[in-house]
Amino acid sequence: MGPAGAALEIAPTESERAALAKRFGFLGLPAFSARVTVDSRPGARIVVEGRLRGRIVQACVLTLDPVTQDLDDAFRVVFQRDLEDEHDPESGEAVLSAQVDAPEPLDGNVLDVGEIVAEQLSLAADPYPRRPGVNLEDVLPRPRGGGRERPGDRPRHPFAGLAALRDKPRRDR
Repeated sequence: MGPAGAALEIAPTESERAALAKRFGFLGLPAFSARVTVDSRPGARIVVEGRLRGRIVQACVLTLDPVTQDLDDAFRVVFQRDLEDEHDPESGEAVLSAQVDAPEPLDGNVLDVGEIVAEQLSLAADPYPRRPGVNLEDVLPRPRGGGRERPGDRPRHPFAGLAALRDKPRRDR
């Protein structure tokens, strides 16, 4: 990276998109690209900023039907070289910083921008994709008889049939 930083266009091939989809459990990743800038800042900080664009296909958490999500997501990650833990002068124990935007540690001189973009893709994906118009009540089993449950009704246990067999006397005993 030069003193002016670097600007990158990332456009994975079809096989790379398929590998990303498999890695993150997507049904598909038909389109994906990223624009990224990497800048060096005072204090040994490196700032990686960018925008993801694309389309993710995931399974609906209720019906398992395909759900498409369009991406247009900005991100910013700050790294710092030689990030040293602060230590309590009396006890010598590490003290955690209360900074909201604390930088990520950076060891060495290599920054894997492709991996940063892949991680941001996983964070941008909806963790619980749901097909529009589907509610939990739509996929739950309905009470037998098609009617509504009455307050005194007990739900049928899935192993109730086996319990009845257990209590039934056997012929060979």
